[in-house]
Amino acid sequence: MQTTAITGRDRIFVDGTWQAPASGAAIEVVNPATEQVIGTVPAGDEADIAAAVGAAAAAAPGWAATPPAERARILDAAHAELTRRADEAADLISTELGAPRPLARRLHVDLPLSVLRSYVDLLGSYEFTERVGNSRVHATPVGVVGAITPWNYPLHQPMVKVAAATAAGCAVVLKPAEDTPLIAYLLAEVFAAAGLPAGVLNVVSGTGPVAGSALAAHPDIDMVSFTGSTAVGRRIGATAGGNLKRVALELGGKSANVILPGAELTKAVKVGVGNAFLNSGQTCSAWTRMLVHADAYDEVVALAADAAAKYRPGNPFDQATRLGPLVADRQRTRVRGYIDAGVTSGAELIIGGAEPPDGLDHGYFVSPTVFAEVGPRMTIAQEEIFGPVLSILRYHDEDEALEIANGTRYGLHGAVWAADDDTAAAFAARMRTGQVDINGGEFNHRAPFGGFKDSGVGREFGRHGLEEFLTYQSQQFTSGAA
Repeated sequence: MQTTAITGRDRIFVDGTWQAPASGAAIEVVNPATEQVIGTVPAGDEADIAAAVGAAAAAAPGWAATPPAERARILDAAHAELTRRADEAADLISTELGAPRPLARRLHVDLPLSVLRSYVDLLGSYEFTERVGNSRVHATPVGVVGAITPWNYPLHQPMVKVAAATAAGCAVVLKPAEDTPLIAYLLAEVFAAAGLPAGVLNVVSGTGPVAGSALAAHPDIDMVSFTGSTAVGRRIGATAGGNLKRVALELGGKSANVILPGAELTKAVKVGVGNAFLNSGQTCSAWTRMLVHADAYDEVVALAADAAAKYRPGNPFDQATRLGPLVADRQRTRVRGYIDAGVTSGAELIIGGAEPPDGLDHGYFVSPTVFAEVGPRMTIAQEEIFGPVLSILRYHDEDEALEIANGTRYGLHGAVWAADDDTAAAFAARMRTGQVDINGGEFNHRAPFGGFKDSGVGREFGRHGLEEFLTYQSQQFTSGAA
């Protein structure tokens, strides 16, 4: 099985240099397709976080005072450098995450590049000062940001936070996920090569309970931006909120893909299955619940089974592979447990199951799985599974469909298919979720993304994402003097 040559890292990135960590502990990074250790990174501790926060705090005033045009120039240089290293980055992500190589380039590298480009462009037009009556309102950086990112999108999620925060004029301490930390080192190299001033971006690898907790609790952190599970998000929110820090939390999801009568079934099902299985189902916004009118239910189940059968698991570097492994053994065990729970609860297993895919004795693979006859209160219809598992639910009218769609504690994403966009949009407007795709509408990284309910607080991407990292000063003048 082809892999990128990796030797691991033994330093952390603080104040513009690669420094020996205070902690002597290390984290092993495993290739999930082979179950082999491919390298190690430092398990940073409280002292390492303190050093990084100190560097960021020292750099923050100077970076905040840097004109937006100069910030844009440096971000543009970072875009050029990451573009130059794009294939290297894709190889690395395929190796440490297990994403199929074409997906790693298209989704895990090209999308972060587009996000970075969007902030370069935004800095050319965004007004950091506005006049409101007799006041001048200045948008100013919130300060030092602690960014804690997940393993499922190991370059994209750090980029979303780092690009927006640095565009706003903030300094950042990034704590990448321990399962997929290696790409964060490449990201640090990219920004250093672009000329980002020392201390504006710092990267400390480590575990969530040690490094992540220390970052969220540090008194010199002004804001914590976290993406991950709802359970961890609650703890981080409580820690940061207890110290009156700003928080942005992008958390879990159990998104509904609602297929209304009159929709083009073949396209809706094909796209829906692809979304549910995207990144091996390890996507917080995945449409893991497909809601179908009773009259079309049997046809949709058959179409979903055919579509799911095309998702061949295997070597991420094999061009025929459409489904990579899950990130770790614990994740595979979790997903298999949910599949078993679905069977036990009475759902009908249409394709897949908890057994390993044929011919894949090594690697953390799970077969693409589709359940029919799923009740809306079943565990597999309520809880985030984070694997390639799709549940198909039946409804009899639009009111019931809406009740089912809104009937979980999550509200991150979703989709609606109908005979026309207006019908789909009218239904979507009643959904309690942060973003809805209408008849297969494409993801827009310049529009706000974030959740309702237990899916989090705050928004990412575009102007709304930039403003998460800004605070405001109003200067009142005598009438007409502003």
